[in-house]
Amino acid sequence: MFDSLYLTPVTGVLTVFLVVVCGHLYRQNWKSEAPEARLRAWLYGVPAAIGLLALAFVPLKF
Repeated sequence: MFDSLYLTPVTGVLTVFLVVVCGHLYRQNWKSEAPEARLRAWLYGVPAAIGLLALAFVPLKF
């Protein structure tokens, strides 16, 4: 069922870039303590978490 599910090197690099950018924005948002910080934390944290889970559990195929 999941035999065709894998990351190519390009999608792996793009996923790492997405995780780094979202993680950085999450940390900046955490430090700013703005009025809507909780919503923005979810908007930055969820893609970062999904990207990290994909990098951890989806195999890389060359």
